[in-house]
Amino acid sequence: MAFDAGMLACVLDEITRTGQGGRIERVLQPERDEIVLQMRTTEGGKRLLINAGSNNPRIGFTESQKENPQQPPMFCMLLRKYLSGAKLAAVRQIGFERVCELVFEGRDEMGFDCTRYLIAEIMGKYSNLIFADENKKILAVLKTVDFTTSSKRQVLPGMIYELPPAQNKCDPVTETAEGFAGAYAEADPEQRTDRWILERYMGISAAVAREMAYRATHFTDTPIKYCTATELWSAFDAIMGAVRTGDYCPTLVTDGAKPIEYAFVSLTHYGADMPREEFESAGKLLDVFFATRDRENRIKQRAADVLSLLTHGESRITKKLEAQRAELAECEQAEKYKKYGDLIMGNLYCLEKGMTRAELVDYEEWDEQSGSYGTCIVELDERLTPVANGQKYFKKYTKLRNAKVELTRQIELGENELAYLYTVFDALTRAETQADLDEIREELYRFGYASRMKGYAAPKKNKNPVVMQFTTTNGYRVLCGKNNVQNEYITHKVADRNDWWFHVKGMPGSHVVMMCDGEEPPAEDFTDAAEIAAFHSKATGENIAVDYIQVRHVKKPPAAKPGLVIYHTNWTAYVTPDEEKIKRMRNK
Repeated sequence: MAFDAGMLACVLDEITRTGQGGRIERVLQPERDEIVLQMRTTEGGKRLLINAGSNNPRIGFTESQKENPQQPPMFCMLLRKYLSGAKLAAVRQIGFERVCELVFEGRDEMGFDCTRYLIAEIMGKYSNLIFADENKKILAVLKTVDFTTSSKRQVLPGMIYELPPAQNKCDPVTETAEGFAGAYAEADPEQRTDRWILERYMGISAAVAREMAYRATHFTDTPIKYCTATELWSAFDAIMGAVRTGDYCPTLVTDGAKPIEYAFVSLTHYGADMPREEFESAGKLLDVFFATRDRENRIKQRAADVLSLLTHGESRITKKLEAQRAELAECEQAEKYKKYGDLIMGNLYCLEKGMTRAELVDYEEWDEQSGSYGTCIVELDERLTPVANGQKYFKKYTKLRNAKVELTRQIELGENELAYLYTVFDALTRAETQADLDEIREELYRFGYASRMKGYAAPKKNKNPVVMQFTTTNGYRVLCGKNNVQNEYITHKVADRNDWWFHVKGMPGSHVVMMCDGEEPPAEDFTDAAEIAAFHSKATGENIAVDYIQVRHVKKPPAAKPGLVIYHTNWTAYVTPDEEKIKRMRNK
């Protein structure tokens, strides 16, 4: 786990320097396992996030804002009761564990001074958030732990808080060179050095252990027998010394496109192929690392019903198309059956009832070498007369010919529906709020998917969708839809006929409209809008093709699903979107 005790110490150092003495203004709970303390500090407003989820547990200042539920949970209400107006008096890490306590000074119901503790356990799937009084008596807990969950420690309101069970490991911060050398001499020579560090010392992540091994030996998997205690201690002490002195270097490692790993020290063992970025603030690092993960997890949680519906729909349509294409391949035999019927009717004089096959003259094939017509063997049903056999082949031909027409139509319908589902899949990746998800549910409801969404009822009033808005280099306003409902809204209801419309070529993506007010924007603004369209689409990589055309030429076919349009005589731009540039252009 990357958020180890060292990273916690780094974050708490930042909270102490910036937030200690600040007062709590608001308490928010945007997610079931996430609390945000909005506070006023000497450096202005700050948002302290504490995530106790099993996927992305962490604590730290954040600049990201999330949509909050209309009805706050009980845990949030209780924190508001006791912490609103309270002062953050102290921040402490308990030992070198992934456990910290935030000490708040405030007033109780009678107006007397009191102390409250908010204890965060950042321990993977065992993460939790506990609120306690001045005697460490638990007042509330985010995730209760009773005897059915754990026999070692219970965490319930009314109990006195106890630390998690000890791991019987050594504290790396207080380790000495003599103690380190003595333990290293007794270690298994074949064991990897990073594994030995993880097994002996608490609070160290696998990434930091590998970094220690790399700094000592230039390899991450070096066995103990190939590394001296002095070399490893030098690397170990340098990293743990940063914790003792507060000399942190929050570092993010990426693969060039997305974050891979982070730590409170520079991770040099990833090499030059993995770019490293150092941050002045641990909170900003965590925002960057968890931004995509948090959004994806939130979508999975809130849109589980839609994802299930779309996944089953995709599987159903794909299987149906495979069967229909197999049947369509069989329809290619239709002309052969027509030929057999023609041959039988043209050779009736030489056929009799009871024959099982016949070699008939094929008057359509002339053999130049022999100077005669070719022959064709035709299978016959001995129970039928020659005429009935011919009629049987003609019926097969007619059936397959008609089936080919219908199957071609059904396959086209199936492919269109599958393409539509892919647009909804793509829209889910851009959903940012509950309102965006509700618009997708409403869209699916309107087009016959309501029976598969249990308990869903269509909204009584339709509000105008809230679309993404951007400003180009020269100040032109750009609208971008996050789903098919918003796409249709900006293209057919908001945009003027002389505005410019953009869409990635040949794949799902957002409709983008640049509002021009009758003017002709400069070329760089066209590039800005095209980059927005490319970024908010399924396309990836460089030189993405984006079609653009005036809105007057964008038409919606009759009875078409939302977001489906047709257009002709368009231009095409090839752009490579820059995520940072697009973030700077976005207004809301």
